[in-house]
Amino acid sequence: MKRPTVETVMTSDVVTVSPEDSLKDVITTLADQEISGAPVVDGEGRVVGVVTEADLLRNAPAGRERADATMVGEVMSTPAITTTPGTTIAEAARTMSRYGYKRLPVVEPDGRPVGIVSRADVLQVFLKPDAQIQQEVTHEIVIRSLWLDPAEIEVEVHDGVVTLRGRVPLASLVPIAERLTASVDGVIQVINKLDYDEDDTAHPHRPRPLATHRSV
Repeated sequence: MKRPTVETVMTSDVVTVSPEDSLKDVITTLADQEISGAPVVDGEGRVVGVVTEADLLRNAPAGRERADATMVGEVMSTPAITTTPGTTIAEAARTMSRYGYKRLPVVEPDGRPVGIVSRADVLQVFLKPDAQIQQEVTHEIVIRSLWLDPAEIEVEVHDGVVTLRGRVPLASLVPIAERLTASVDGVIQVINKLDYDEDDTAHPHRPRPLATHRSV
């Protein structure tokens, strides 16, 4: 199952600043662009840091002369925490949460920025309609991953909470179905009410069946 990546939600129009820019100029830039931060790039266009409104407010001197003389390179956060176009949205969200950032520069392998991804961008995943989640769980998990008859498995979705009901052939498939369903983007919680026909977990020496993926 293909997971959506940062590239599908990022903003490609990147506003960047230089380490040599004055705080006053960057404050003006952020205000004009209505953004809360920007990547700081060196002379070769590679991201070397990030500057945010919080950095500027913490460090901007009161006097106009000193403000013009204070450079972004002195107050930026470095090294920059970045992501890549191919990173999954879920992983980008975890990175933002881990560092407490509202946005991440999206960079290519050479360090040059190609976009910006924000909290609002990654939250789009969790605003996926219930009907779309239900369709994806049924098709990608029940049919393609577990090879089960969708007529035997009921998938109910309400506000991102998925409830699974029905019977599966083997007990070992119950936690697998729950784990795979939880991996679908937009799923907030899984309520597992699946039953099974045979308890294959009661025989520790018997090989357990694996969930098999196939192409359709």
